[in-house]
Amino acid sequence: GLFWIIDIAIRQIANGNLAELATIILSPLFTAANGYLGFAIIFGFIAFFWFIGVHGPSVVGPAVIAIMYNNQVENLRLFREGQHAHIALTQSTQDFVALIGGTGATFLVPYIFIFLCKSKELKAVGKASFIPTTFAVNEPLLFGAPIILNPVFMIPFIVTPILNSWVLKFFVENLGMNGFMHFLPWPTPGPIGIYMASNFAPLSLLLIAVIMILDFVIWMPFIKAYDRIKVGEERGTIESQNIVQPQANVESNENSQLETTETKVQYDIKDHVNVLVVCAGGGTSGILANSLNKAAKEQNIHLNATARAYGQDMDLIKDMNIVILAPQMDSMKNEMKKYTDQHNALLMTTTGKEYIALTRDGEAAIEKIYKLLSEEK
Repeated sequence: GLFWIIDIAIRQIANGNLAELATIILSPLFTAANGYLGFAIIFGFIAFFWFIGVHGPSVVGPAVIAIMYNNQVENLRLFREGQHAHIALTQSTQDFVALIGGTGATFLVPYIFIFLCKSKELKAVGKASFIPTTFAVNEPLLFGAPIILNPVFMIPFIVTPILNSWVLKFFVENLGMNGFMHFLPWPTPGPIGIYMASNFAPLSLLLIAVIMILDFVIWMPFIKAYDRIKVGEERGTIESQNIVQPQANVESNENSQLETTETKVQYDIKDHVNVLVVCAGGGTSGILANSLNKAAKEQNIHLNATARAYGQDMDLIKDMNIVILAPQMDSMKNEMKKYTDQHNALLMTTTGKEYIALTRDGEAAIEKIYKLLSEEK
């Protein structure tokens, strides 16, 4: 709530938003980046902004991305000349080390949820998120657990990326490992990215092992604490349900089924509906778009969903009936509203848990879309 109030105040006073102001203020700090303090500032702020609901890489990235790309090119030049590629701060440092498994260095978190937690809810979140998180799309985890705005996870979410980057810096500057020199797509699983981007450096294998152990040690106590909280909540829910047992009979079951059938939303499928799902990098938007298209095909509904990263192919909006904005892009809601109003499209915003629920239930997502469209008529 506090950051929401601050953001509103900034929009009124400076005709901008919190993310833009932070980029301007912190830019001088980011440029003096290639030290341990610089690493802490860069990767700590990326995680901090994400934790409070602002897409961290979009805030910090513009200030440092040119430096990181140039450093990676310089490492490749040094390596080709037979010298030590000694620069630790590169784009691959962010993608595969500091943010391994997505912002917060969450690569191991879904696996801990699945194998070491007792909570049924956390196990379910882990099963739903371990594949996308492995490929650095961790929004299903961040909003499903949730980790975002969850005080239990604030410390590991911010500290782990910093310590990971420090370990890499130590390996490069003190153990003689070459810094990253090859560019790989950011969804490459972190351990594979570390090994390949370092030109298959033998020390990178040790680096991977150290990071995995470090991340497990940092995350584990906080996950276990949250697991105890969730187990207590689940036990309380079961006990409250057992206090009053509804008396059921065949007639009531039949009436219940009839009522469910009668109250089910009937879709207006006469018109074709085009949906654009927008998120920060095109990852979670792709998951929701695929869920929508699968459900539409199964139900023979004339709906087509497309996924894009924010700012990519924005001219597609002119052909859309509705644009769904992922929760991590909420700070860009007003800007997106200008585009949708211009092209007579409906803008649909979502909360974190709601967005993740929609990705899991394409039918419910379609129902919500048609309901919103019918209300606008």
